[in-house]
Amino acid sequence: MIGIDIVKIDRISRLKSKFGEKFLDRFLSPQEIQIANSIETIAGFYAAKEALAKALGCGIGSEFGFFDVQITKTNLNAPKLNINPKIINKFQIKQAELSISHDAGIAVACVFLIK
Repeated sequence: MIGIDIVKIDRISRLKSKFGEKFLDRFLSPQEIQIANSIETIAGFYAAKEALAKALGCGIGSEFGFFDVQITKTNLNAPKLNINPKIINKFQIKQAELSISHDAGIAVACVFLIK
């Protein structure tokens, strides 16, 4: 299963400017906020969570929420998905891979799941 999401970085920037930390608290854990040191990274994390929801085939809602996954970084600074074990079992996920990129004012994320 593959999920892809794209987001305008300035949209995320405007929302963060308008709502401050409350905006980030709606979709990022404290640990994610700590490692998201730029607006581009924040936009990429948002896109990554949306891409995972699309790969699961359910979107963000009652079956899967923003806090059912946490994005961390490997020792090589690559993004990594840490999915709640309940979600892993529910959707029978064997492997999950994530790629995030940002350029030209957009952030894009691709999630690849093996079930």
